[in-house]
Amino acid sequence: MSKDLGKILLAKNDIIIDNWIAAVREHKDIESSKNLTYKSIRDNLPIVLRGLATLLSQPLNNRQQIIEEKGIEHGTIRAEQGYDINEFLLEYGLFRKIIFAVLKPDLVSCSGDEILQTVDTIDSIIDHVIALSLESYIELRLQELQELQSQLILNNQELTRLVAMQKESLSHLAHEFKSPLNSIMGFSSLLLKQQREISSGQDKSLNLQFLEKVIGNSRQLLRLINNTLEMSRIEAGKVPLSLEWINVRSQIQTVVEALEPSARQKNLQVILKCGGAPEQVLSDPLRLQQIITNLVSNAIRYTSEGSITITCEVKNDDKWLIKVADTGVGISPEAQKQIFNSYFRVASVGGYSPDSTGLGLAIVEKLVSLLNGNIELVSELEKGSSFTITFPKIIKLSS
Repeated sequence: MSKDLGKILLAKNDIIIDNWIAAVREHKDIESSKNLTYKSIRDNLPIVLRGLATLLSQPLNNRQQIIEEKGIEHGTIRAEQGYDINEFLLEYGLFRKIIFAVLKPDLVSCSGDEILQTVDTIDSIIDHVIALSLESYIELRLQELQELQSQLILNNQELTRLVAMQKESLSHLAHEFKSPLNSIMGFSSLLLKQQREISSGQDKSLNLQFLEKVIGNSRQLLRLINNTLEMSRIEAGKVPLSLEWINVRSQIQTVVEALEPSARQKNLQVILKCGGAPEQVLSDPLRLQQIITNLVSNAIRYTSEGSITITCEVKNDDKWLIKVADTGVGISPEAQKQIFNSYFRVASVGGYSPDSTGLGLAIVEKLVSLLNGNIELVSELEKGSSFTITFPKIIKLSS
């Protein structure tokens, strides 16, 4: 070649990486990158890029093995970071695009054969890295699926034992299990078929979509089982309280930090009004955090725009309150009468929320009662809802 494009690419390494990270962060369809640091997004791409630059100058060397190793690592890391398959492929598409954009001024002065050779080399190496990354990505997601399956088996065993003792709600529970189980079985069969095709060297693109659906439905089923078990334990009086002096503001902040990505994904503003919160209360931190998490999650689920406001303040010398208000769909007067019943779900314009099990608010009411509290609901259709819970500053266990 009249120009050593490998050296040129190596010299522009930092520019490419910076431009790529900026493009990834700005892309509206790569949501998983929004909460990652610069270093976390960058990952192994600089090493892959340096290897690519070397291969443009010296086609035969040990850089090929390094590129392959880093490509495999990259797929594993993206799976751990929660990327879905579309985000994963979009990132590599941007990577390829920016490399050619940066090299364009230097390619213009090359001959046609040199340009074609350079493009072909870069494309083939990136395609190879993508293929290796996808393999490690699939492997980790399959491992996650196996872990979920193990959890489901253990929880199902306990659920079977509890149902044998308590037949109530069994028919409704079976109905709720039916849809996610059918989906898991169907997509698992397709996944197995795809895995066999992969071993024969055939296409693997649909495999990843099926895998995502299997994992999503498994999580939904696991959530339903966990909530059912929690309700059974509470109703059986098997939820012991562990009381300690806690900082309520810190508890609320922990919940908000965990759920903020979900709110941000829907462009919802989370407003905290905790200036009047008590310094310390004697309560069970785990159960209190569970109550707040369920209420805020519920508010996010049924709010499409606007805000969620969390207020915490002292009510009098003996009591304090926490209020979670949203600007969501609201609850009709008829539905308000059943809102704390097990398996009752509020239907919105688009139907029932796919993430709802109908047990969240029932668990909240049981836990509030367990903590000697009282819960009140005020709601209006199309304007939103607010749940206000009043607790004693010092919980007294019944003897």
